[in-house]
Amino acid sequence: MGPEDASPPREVGRGRPIGEDGPVSATIHARGLAAGHGDRVLFSGLDLVVAPGDVVGLVGPNGAGKSTLLRLLAGVRRPGAGEVVVSPADARLGFLTQEPDARPGERIRDALARRTGVTDATAAMDAAAQALGDPGAGDAENDTYAATLEAWLALGGADLDERMEAVADDLGLDVDLDRPVASLSGGQAARVGLAALLLSRYDAYLLDEPTNDLDIAGLARLEEFVLGLDAPVVLVSHDREFLSRTATSVVEIDRSLQQVTVYGGGYDAYLEERSIRRRHAREAYEDYAQRRSELEVRARMQRAWMDKGTKNAVRKAKGRGREADKNIRAHAKATSEKQAAKARQTDRMIERLDVVEEPRKEWVLQFSIASAPRSGDVVAVTRGAVARRGGFTLGPIDVELRYGDRVAVTGPNGAGKSTLLALLLGRITPDGGTVTPGSRVVVGEVDQARAAFEGEATLGRRFADEVSDWPDADVRTLLAKFGLKSDHVNRAADSLSPGERTRAALALLQARGVNLLVLDEPTNHLDLPAIEQLEEALDAFDGTILLVTHDRRMLDSVRLTRRWHVEDGAVTEIDAD
Repeated sequence: MGPEDASPPREVGRGRPIGEDGPVSATIHARGLAAGHGDRVLFSGLDLVVAPGDVVGLVGPNGAGKSTLLRLLAGVRRPGAGEVVVSPADARLGFLTQEPDARPGERIRDALARRTGVTDATAAMDAAAQALGDPGAGDAENDTYAATLEAWLALGGADLDERMEAVADDLGLDVDLDRPVASLSGGQAARVGLAALLLSRYDAYLLDEPTNDLDIAGLARLEEFVLGLDAPVVLVSHDREFLSRTATSVVEIDRSLQQVTVYGGGYDAYLEERSIRRRHAREAYEDYAQRRSELEVRARMQRAWMDKGTKNAVRKAKGRGREADKNIRAHAKATSEKQAAKARQTDRMIERLDVVEEPRKEWVLQFSIASAPRSGDVVAVTRGAVARRGGFTLGPIDVELRYGDRVAVTGPNGAGKSTLLALLLGRITPDGGTVTPGSRVVVGEVDQARAAFEGEATLGRRFADEVSDWPDADVRTLLAKFGLKSDHVNRAADSLSPGERTRAALALLQARGVNLLVLDEPTNHLDLPAIEQLEEALDAFDGTILLVTHDRRMLDSVRLTRRWHVEDGAVTEIDAD
């Protein structure tokens, strides 16, 4: 990549002239945009217009540059080439990042004020008020204060505290808003992020994985919010159903080709058109390759005939008279020149062919889940089991998990799904009732925290500890199959992205033989191709499955035999269909 543009990043969440106190009709223009890391190009030549009412879904494998593109559009990163123009220039952009960004000790209400832009608007207004109070303040200071006041009002600063309480109650976020964000569970933190969106009043939205950790109700609220906006929206999401319901167009970043393609018509139309485009691209290349091969074979044959004809003429001329020899040589020369002309003509036909580059294949996760010898018929049984965590009580529960069951565990965040898994796996001791494990049960688990790959030890070391009988070379080979190359293997596990830790956890499933597969939100941070491959692996697995997911398409795609719904401390079996 060349040096990044020297212009300063655009300020996010600024105000506007007096009198404009609501959302404006903002438009985002990207022209010839390029980005990369060091010498590695992510994409180039991107032209994109996002107008009011547009919802653009960014798709592509992890590491392709989706989050980078959002940062470019937000103005918090400079492009390697091209430009981003927002009209009007003072439009307020809401950029909500993928990773939790709470400050140390930050309270919920402070996080909401910051993420809605009100914190910065308040600081700007206070600074303008102080300048206005200085001796000698004039019209310029008065105009600045009025503009910052209008911006603060437009962002909803005047009634934010009241709206916070109402939105938190509506989302079921029944915690004190003065509580530190760091003390929240994953589900509660996700609802805080959703609350920030619902409270915001930006002119355009740039959303990085807004669906992560949201339950079905939260996803419905998010969809309602996005569909109700009359503002440009650009979002990254691996939730296929959410993309299908919200996106009006799709931008695909192809990492192997280092190019960006814009598809109109929504996510489902994108899937169909992408399939057609890829098939046509492959067919065009195969037609070109076949035609070129045929011409090259013809040219070689023509030259071979030319050489063969000359040699035959020389052989026949031996032992004949001078006149006969002369005639044979003349005929051979004419024949040779004729074949040479045909060969040159064929060469020109090859040169005139329109070159079609072979479509490069993107890295695709391909794996299976190794099966251990089957367990006993009963995998786990609970009888009147009760688990208490703080003020929350799950149970009493009476369930029986049998070998070959494929169970989806659903329910809102905080309902006790992870607690139920911990009970069944013997991770926690019931406060009442009994939990009886089955015989010969070998558990393979991908939990929400991907806890096996945390800490300062390298990924290679952590993985080797989990499969202590594996040679180092085999560990590296397996991790490479999951897109985790030498630079990942030698890094501290803590430095890996959530998606990389998830792939490492999936690699463990392939390394070990298991007969009970426990997946707690496995699709979080996985890209779309990896999710599809995981679904195929689950379909082929012949053991017992416990699947906790809010991914609606996964629930429709994976073959299930039972469904347990967890809510209000109770577990209810419902129709798996």
